Order: sequence, then C-alpha cells, then structure tokens
Amino acid sequence: MSDAVRIANRLVWRDGAFSEGSRRVPEESAIALTYNGGTHAVMMGTPQDLADFGIGFSLSEGIVDTADEIRSLDVVELDDGIEIRMWLAPELAARMAERRRHIAGPTGCGLCGIDSIAEAVRAPSLVSEGRRFAPRDIMAALAAVEPLQQLNRETRAVHAAAFWTPARSIVALREDVGRHNALDKLAGALAQSHTAAHEGIVLLTSRVSVEMVQKAAAMGAPVVVAVSAPTALAIRMAQAAGITLVAVARSDGFEIFTHPERIIGADESARSSQADTMHVA
Repeated sequence: MSDAVRIANRLVWRDGAFSEGSRRVPEESAIALTYNGGTHAVMMGTPQDLADFGIGFSLSEGIVDTADEIRSLDVVELDDGIEIRMWLAPELAARMAERRRHIAGPTGCGLCGIDSIAEAVRAPSLVSEGRRFAPRDIMAALAAVEPLQQLNRETRAVHAAAFWTPARSIVALREDVGRHNALDKLAGALAQSHTAAHEGIVLLTSRVSVEMVQKAAAMGAPVVVAVSAPTALAIRMAQAAGITLVAVARSDGFEIFTHPERIIGADESARSSQADTMHVA
C-alpha cells in the first residue's frame, strides 16, 4: 500500500443493521510550493507524483515557460506536510518576488491566491489547431482511463487527468484528491517527457470549471474531454482559447460545447448552429 492510501476503520449501517469494517481512503497532505526559499502556495493534495505537481503548477501559473527553467526540485517531507522546493534563475526569482503570495488553499483549490477579478478571469493562452478526432477516438480514450485509475479503484475518492493519443493510447495519467492538482500533475508529466499536448486529448474525470480550461490552455491542449458538465464561464473561456470542449462524456456518448470542427462528422450546419450558441450569457 502506498503512502497515498490509508486504512480507516468505520461502522456501517446497511440492511437495517450495523457492522464493523474498514475502508481504504486517500491521504491528504498540506503541500507547500516554494521558490528560491519563499513559499508561494500551500495546497491540499495527494502525496504522490509531487515532482510532476511542482513542475505542472509552475507552468500553469506562468511562473516558468518551460520545465528547464526550474534549476532544481526537491521533495522534502516535514512533520506537518510536504514541501516542494524549487530553485529558479535569478531573473525569474525577481519576477516571483513581485507576485509572491502566502496562501493556504482548500482541497483542489484552483484559484488560490488570486487577488483580483481580472487575474481570475484572465484571457487564456490560444491553442494551436491540433488534429481532428473521430467519435470512436473519444470513446476509446474514455474506456482506457478507468482501468488505470489505481488510486481511485482503491478509494473511490480521487480525480484523474489523463492524456491520450491514437498511436499510444494513455500516455500519462495522474490522480489527486484535487482535480486541479491532478491536471497540474499531468502537465508536469507531459513537460518532463517532452510530449506535445496538441497531438492528443486531455481527459478529466471531473467537472470543468474555468481554471481547468485555463490550465489546459497553458498546456496547449486543443481537445478536452470531461465526464461531467462544464460551467458557463468554462464554456466561454474554452471558446476564447480555441479549445474543443467535450463534456458529459459517458459510455453512451458525449456533448460538444465549443469548436466542434475538431470532431470528425459534425456537418457544417451543426457547426454553424453550435458556434451561435457558444457565447453563453
């Protein structure tokens, strides 16, 4: 059993009677992300794949433009949490000093430390055109995720973010109690393997909020597929970023909310109608 899973004793009431037993539950830790000795953020998350988390968080927050700009990264276990210690070049450290924030975020907080409305709804990065996918590709990608969700199979309490391509199926999958953390971990894994996000599909086992779209845009992901529904602001953000947002994706089908031109089989009239409705009020 990994450090990410614990055994919890519990009392169960079912079928009119009590019984004792145990359940595997995910661990949750305070994870501090520090740069050049200063704390930038404290997130609650799952204590695994933390190097991926540090790199992906740094990329999605715009702290660095490439993983190579992080000169060193160490994961240090403390008595009351974990510290991801990163060191940047002096010029990046100076830029960090201007925006450093000391925060403690709730589980999976995606906008922790944002101190202005303008920053919270900042314009997303524009993604490249990428490739087109058939509906069967989306269904194959969805089917490939569940068997690889090891932590969720044990606990039924964590989210996953995965990356799929037609040639390689699931390239990487990361899990966390926080959906934003899972996506940051995925971004870090792809950056370290020099995998281009425009070649495949980002898959999310959670709902799609605006910060999830912003993170996907920072990754350069043109297609995002989620099992749950998006928010209205997430739809507007995906439209502006040029992202094809597919959601409510289940074994019986899916719904396309923005940029359907990347999904093979959408006829021109459907695309035109879709485009007219993408600007959600």
